[in-house]
Amino acid sequence: MTKRDPFKYFKTSPEIIRLAVMLYVRFPLSLRNVEDLLHERGVDISHETVRYWWHRFGPMFAAEIRKRRIEDMKSSRWRWHLDKVFVKINGERHYLWRAVDHEGEVLESFVTKTRDRRAALKFLKKAMRKHGQPEVIVTDRLRSYGAALKELGAEARQETGRWFNNRAENSHLPFRRRERAMLRFRRMRSLQKFASVHASVSNHFNQDRSLSSRPHFKANRAAALAEWRGLCTE
Repeated sequence: MTKRDPFKYFKTSPEIIRLAVMLYVRFPLSLRNVEDLLHERGVDISHETVRYWWHRFGPMFAAEIRKRRIEDMKSSRWRWHLDKVFVKINGERHYLWRAVDHEGEVLESFVTKTRDRRAALKFLKKAMRKHGQPEVIVTDRLRSYGAALKELGAEARQETGRWFNNRAENSHLPFRRRERAMLRFRRMRSLQKFASVHASVSNHFNQDRSLSSRPHFKANRAAALAEWRGLCTE
């Protein structure tokens, strides 16, 4: 059975759509910033077109990235770092839970209105269903983690301690920069959608340039960009 072409009824080329979505999700740019950057390249579209493309194709691209990487992520030997950030939606505080592996890859993002045992349990079940059981789970001292892990029978895997969770803390920085550029979020659903897509795109282009030589970094960056250009082509 032939897979349906998602770009079939669009007049704009898939290459331009992928570029617009990448610019908006990956970098701390507004919709109008992306419109101006594309205008310099001779592409005349409105910022509302960029908004439509991101809503239509962003989750599709993210799903394909996750599909290609999910099997590599399933490993019981991995070490997870769990943390949450406070995000305000229309003046009301919400919690963005995130699971990060030992290499800094964001495995799961989940938005809740509370940070109790029930919310932590729901988040952990979702992450483990997709990525398997980790060997060690590093958390802060929030009691909700311990209660949820006890219910899952994984309390022995929990580790807490000062500076243990720096990897999860640092992983929030790209999202925070992106949040400021978007002037925050207005709905819980839009926050969940963007956080999931942003995590997948960040994982795809994260090369850890400080840990590799320049030639190696350039080769990895070129490979990631080539793979991005091939999304949704089969």
